[in-house]
Amino acid sequence: MELKDVLEAILFSAQKPLTVKELAAICADATEHGGREFAKAKPREISEALEMLAAEHEAAARSFRLACVAEAWQFNSEPGYAPWIKALIGQKQRAPRLSKPALETLAIIAYRQPLTRAQMEEIRGVAVDGVMGTLLERELVEVTGRADAPGRPQTYGTTQFFLEHFGLRSLEELPNAAELQQIPVTKPEAPVTAGDDTTEPEPEQMSLDEVNAGTQPANGEPAANANDEEEEEDEFVDDEEEEEDEPTPEEARQTS
Repeated sequence: MELKDVLEAILFSAQKPLTVKELAAICADATEHGGREFAKAKPREISEALEMLAAEHEAAARSFRLACVAEAWQFNSEPGYAPWIKALIGQKQRAPRLSKPALETLAIIAYRQPLTRAQMEEIRGVAVDGVMGTLLERELVEVTGRADAPGRPQTYGTTQFFLEHFGLRSLEELPNAAELQQIPVTKPEAPVTAGDDTTEPEPEQMSLDEVNAGTQPANGEPAANANDEEEEEDEFVDDEEEEEDEPTPEEARQTS
């Protein structure tokens, strides 16, 4: 008799998944019932025996397999036999699938836990009250404590049922950041902007000193001089006065 055979018998008879720690306690308690051979089995030895037993079941291609889910070991039937198992236990009404916002929020909690609702909303950019109610009702998340912040808001994390639901041994089996970066992401197209050559240059403006000095701006156009304008205006007035002083031909005949 080997340790893996004892563990197999225990798991077949168990009513729930068992952790390595629980299996070690059962082996130790078996001394009271005459089972002293593996009473001092260490957790490392039990883990190695379970891995060996799982490999044997997988190689034998049986209708069931030994699996570790949420750090606990149990025998599960292969998915291909689901129709007959459902007929045995009766088809239960499945809960509706999680919505996309609920899955996004659940992913944020799984990777960033523990975190508050405010932190979730900061990451998602929208309120999470509705989806959090669904996740709590499904027992996928739970309150894990309170944050060291004003108001002491509650923090949330995933549950053991979360691991069981997704078939994970632990949170370490979640895809890591490197794997997530390999997922193709459609990048938004950059907005089309006009080039520098299509932009009309702004007209240069002269300062007050340049205007008074009558200097020429950089664009080559001569600047108007205020003094020149005044002189031209004076000449125009003088010409008008001269035209008024000159007598008409009739006035000249009368005077002669």
